[in-house]
Amino acid sequence: MIDGDWWRRGWLVTAAALVVMVLLRFHLRVPNVGNLGSLLETFLPWLVLMVVPLGVLALVRRAPIAVAATAALAALWLTMFATTLWPKGTGGGDLRVLTHNVSAANTATEATADALLDADADLVALQEFTGEKDFREAFADRYPHEAVASTVGLWSKFPISSAEPLDLGLSWARALRAVVATDGGELAVYVVHLASVRVGPLGFSSSQRDLAIGLLADQVASDPVRRLVVMGDVNGSSYDRALAPLLEEVSSAQRLAGRGFGFTWPARFPLARIDQILVRNLATRRAWVLPRTGSDHRPVAANLSG
Repeated sequence: MIDGDWWRRGWLVTAAALVVMVLLRFHLRVPNVGNLGSLLETFLPWLVLMVVPLGVLALVRRAPIAVAATAALAALWLTMFATTLWPKGTGGGDLRVLTHNVSAANTATEATADALLDADADLVALQEFTGEKDFREAFADRYPHEAVASTVGLWSKFPISSAEPLDLGLSWARALRAVVATDGGELAVYVVHLASVRVGPLGFSSSQRDLAIGLLADQVASDPVRRLVVMGDVNGSSYDRALAPLLEEVSSAQRLAGRGFGFTWPARFPLARIDQILVRNLATRRAWVLPRTGSDHRPVAANLSG
């Protein structure tokens, strides 16, 4: 039963719900001071966790206004993310691609290689590859064509007609571009490992990553090969404004044909999707996250056609 003082209660809960709603709805307007805007956007879907405690507090306080505000927060989150939660892929496809940051600290490389082989991809992209013989030996029969640049590599069932390292503003090449002669014609494949976001005295620094994104976007935009895929650890989610220049040129396979958010990192309890498969002029039939390996990232795969 609601008493006559109902309107006096729950204002703090209501204010908190409104703040979270503003962050959700207007996240692009949050100043990127100390890279906090990008950090918010990387973990944006997790703001839904505020609904439960705020809703409980609103009910305990018997505050109708707070209950309504919390319900509005839940509705806004569903409006933004509900379509992400169910499968969008149709199945099929004639080209399967896979990418995995195998981690330089991985002590189970043989088991990791076996897990990747089980996915039966046509193209496999690795990051933090440091020349481990377990991968090369495991991949030799299935993938006769290989291109490696520094700590990134591509293994292919199809011939690789050209491959070159890419300078994305780092002190060493952590990216490569290859042209693969698939059954459907030429395919430009970029394998990338962008710089990590660092925590420093001025906040969360991402200048190296953001510079690399801009250089990569320019390279992709001018690529003469019509069909194109970018795979790798980009150290940012597709909600992060920093990836906008690249996402103007390519589309996320997970958002097109995946189920859920497809979080990949950290592997034991993924909180963000920083490992991406991005495509141009290819239809994405299915996209998914593979089970955990010995790495701190989870592999991701996609079935493509076109």
